[in-house]
Amino acid sequence: MKGKTCMVTGATSGIGKEAAHALAQQGATVVIVGRNSAKAAATVQDIRQRTGNPKVDFLLADLSSQREVRRLADNFKERYQRLDVLANNAGALMASRRLSVDGIETTFALNHLSYFLLTNLLLDVLKAAIPSRIVNVSSNSHQRAVLDFQDLQGERGYGGFRAYGRSKLANLLFTYELARRLEGTGVTVNGLHPGLVATNFLANNGPRGRLYNFLFRLAGRSAQKGARTVTYLASSAEVEGVTGEYFVD
Repeated sequence: MKGKTCMVTGATSGIGKEAAHALAQQGATVVIVGRNSAKAAATVQDIRQRTGNPKVDFLLADLSSQREVRRLADNFKERYQRLDVLANNAGALMASRRLSVDGIETTFALNHLSYFLLTNLLLDVLKAAIPSRIVNVSSNSHQRAVLDFQDLQGERGYGGFRAYGRSKLANLLFTYELARRLEGTGVTVNGLHPGLVATNFLANNGPRGRLYNFLFRLAGRSAQKGARTVTYLASSAEVEGVTGEYFVD
């Protein structure tokens, strides 16, 4: 991965951080995206020290905000000349219904619309760096999901896991359609299920979220293991040219 530039969103913890570490270890220039400047700076320092790779940096954005997604894309283009891999990983599950600053249900705004908008804003630099790759982290929770186009915002009845599954289904539909539209361009697009991972992605849901996180830690795989499929799709020669697919393990 030497000479290649990778962006990983949601990379200050969990599988995003581990994927960023693995790519930096392979020699890539890695740009991590997070919301908290202190946490992002600490993550960059940790990855640099563990890998010996100084080409790790961060950009800040709250990806539930479309304005900040646009600012992130602009900031990236100002600082970097190429993008070889975009790993859309940022996500959360909201146990209770919340609205983003744009007035959109937050799970849908963060987990799906940020993938959609950021990818489209960075397509020009991805096309300029072909062969390049887009990696979308989804989940097998899509299997029980239904897209109700009359109620995508969950206004008539909200359930946190239902909203999460809907956003992950949207990730895959976006992956398949984008792969179709980019066929022949040299940009590949694939989705993945990382497995049940012991991370803190429910931590912002109060006592109930902490309980779920505890249960996930008991039953889930490590973040390092969960990041393997992300890293594989971002870097392996085995999937060069493979597009429009869904990977598990």
